[in-house]
Formats: sequence, C-alpha cells, structure tokens
Amino acid sequence: MKLTPLEQRLSDYARPVIEDLGFALVLVKVVGEGGSQNVQILAEDPATRNLGVDDAAKISRALSAVFDVEDPIKGAYRLEVSSPGIDRPLVRIEDFETYKGFEAKIESCIPAENGQKRFRGVLGGLNGENVLIDTDQGKAEIPFSNLTKAKLVMSDELIKRTASGVKA
Repeated sequence: MKLTPLEQRLSDYARPVIEDLGFALVLVKVVGEGGSQNVQILAEDPATRNLGVDDAAKISRALSAVFDVEDPIKGAYRLEVSSPGIDRPLVRIEDFETYKGFEAKIESCIPAENGQKRFRGVLGGLNGENVLIDTDQGKAEIPFSNLTKAKLVMSDELIKRTASGVKA
C-alpha cells in the first residue's frame, strides 16, 4: 500500500518499538493538516490479530516517548493507537493470503482491463505479487503495487471466525 512520506517515516520509527513490545504494526495513517493532525496507529497481537485497551495504552506510551525525541511531526498532533478491527484494512501483501475466502473491497490506482478501479468480492489469495478477487463481474487480478485501499467487508462468517480466535 502506498504511504505518504510522513506516514513512511512514522512507520519506520513505530515498527521496531511495536515489535519490541511483542506486537505487529498494521498501518500508520495521518489524517488532517496543521495543528489538527491525528496520527492513527493500527497494531495487533500476531497470535490473536487483536489488540486490547491495555496493550494499546502500552504502545501509545512507548511511541509517545520516541516521537517526542525524534520529533517527526512539526506542530501539534494527536496519537491514536487501536486494533485494526474485524473489518480491518488489508495493507500487507500477506493479508490477502491470510484472509483468502473472505469478502473485501479493493481500490486500484490503475484501471483493470475492463476499466474498473473498484472491486468488491471474495479474496482468492495471491498469484505472485497480484491480488486475486472473484467479483460479480468475474475474476480479477490486481497488482499489489497498484492498490490504494483494501478492506474486509463485515460478514457473519468474519465475525464468527474472529470471535472464535480461528485464524482466517
């Protein structure tokens, strides 16, 4: 997934801190401009794919200390640390294999052969560096490097599998 230069810099600072605490960084997103910026950090426990409130607070304290020293953002900002949630964004290439068989929405910056940029369907995993998705219009293969947004769609099956702790 494409990150802004600021999001990439924040990811570079956040990833080792989060991993040292035993968690995995899912996504860094900066929303807003100037003094009203929110830095959203999505992280998870690799074993459960969730993040509890106490763990989010632990990550927030550790990242606040690093960001205070490194000062990667000029001006005021709010740091938000949370779980990616059930209908999580899909940002790492391995997410598309992990959540194979689940419904997702995907957006590409470059249209497919039929001119389509937005897709909704069942994930079919990966073919090399390409994401496979089966939509109502047929199967599509989209280069991971072209993706601008991807997210799971809330469904009863997704809730059931997530609640039972079964890996997707």
